[in-house]
Amino acid sequence: MIDVLYEDDCLLALNKPAGVVVHPTYKNASGTILNALHGHARDWPAPQRPSLVSRLDKDTSGLLIVAKTAPVHAAIQKTMRSEGSEKSYLAIVYGVVDQERGDIDLRLRFDGTDRRRVLASPDTGMASLTRFERLAHVEAPDAGLSLLRCRLVTGRRHQIRVHLAARGWPIVGDAAYGEPRWSQIVDPSLAAALQAFPRQALHAHRVVFIHPATGERLTIEAPVPPDFDELLTRCRLDS
Repeated sequence: MIDVLYEDDCLLALNKPAGVVVHPTYKNASGTILNALHGHARDWPAPQRPSLVSRLDKDTSGLLIVAKTAPVHAAIQKTMRSEGSEKSYLAIVYGVVDQERGDIDLRLRFDGTDRRRVLASPDTGMASLTRFERLAHVEAPDAGLSLLRCRLVTGRRHQIRVHLAARGWPIVGDAAYGEPRWSQIVDPSLAAALQAFPRQALHAHRVVFIHPATGERLTIEAPVPPDFDELLTRCRLDS
């Protein structure tokens, strides 16, 4: 069963819960988003078939865009690279971000010793750009906490997670690129809540692009999931 946010003859948008794998692998042959999409599409007329335009890590929640034909897939990919499109995420990070907005322009490359990891560099790897906006922040002595909206200008693997960590603002709960800064927070109940958060606090929140058939500007948003919302409240980042 998938949570459909939008659907027409060309495409659909769904809301992926955290903890669900998108593509089948040898470790996850079933129970994936793509498996569910094939079930959802069983009555689609030929030549329609689900094709994921975007992807999310297993422990990231939020929006996924699915094309129904190859030409629509190509058209959405092209328009998503245009200046007028938008793909934005919400992230809860450690640190008091001292800028209201800015750019993170760091190249990304795979770790030579572990292909599952991505490294940031000023001069080596693929050009990558993330734009961020600070929505809220609290002191949370002695670590600090902030809520950021991040817009992907490029769409590299783990881009937001690596870029934010490189700037000194690791995402809460990120097992690969984060830090256990909850241990620095003097409020024991808040520290416990942050320690217990079971995934990276990252949510694919909003996409804006030109519809490939109508030519109209389409905006789709995925509601913030309960675990993320509860953490915002606990951190006092929801005001």
